[in-house]
Amino acid sequence: MTDRTTALVFLANLASSWFLAGLIWTIQVVHYPLFARVGREGFTAYESAHTRLITLVVGPAMLCEAAAAALLVVHRPRFVPAWSAWTLLALLAAVWASTWALQVPMHAVLGRGFDDAAHERLVTTNWIRTLAWSARAAILAWLAFGALTAAKEAASA
Repeated sequence: MTDRTTALVFLANLASSWFLAGLIWTIQVVHYPLFARVGREGFTAYESAHTRLITLVVGPAMLCEAAAAALLVVHRPRFVPAWSAWTLLALLAAVWASTWALQVPMHAVLGRGFDDAAHERLVTTNWIRTLAWSARAAILAWLAFGALTAAKEAASA
């Protein structure tokens, strides 16, 4: 891959991770806690609509991020150490594992009607994704800062 292509791989990681980090914080702090205020009567329809609509937002971004994270391990720009590419991939694996092992099953329970225990478990376990996506975003920002700083120093030398 060319330097230009590896830079695009890095930017795809940066953009998708920051998008998803912002989205997961909104879901964690605002959206999921408000599930308890929907009311039991209309909750099943609400949960069904939530699941369908959030998938339209999250699905493509998660797939883009997964592809970009895998490509970053194989095609790293010079400013991305191997350990950081592997750490970013491991954090993403944690997000996906948490999604399929914890959040999806809780949404299935909630899809049958509001359940206090399932709702609490959803909110509590979602911190795994919130922290993992935040860590990915922070590492990528740190790498971008390092690359920009090095480029500026090289230009002024």
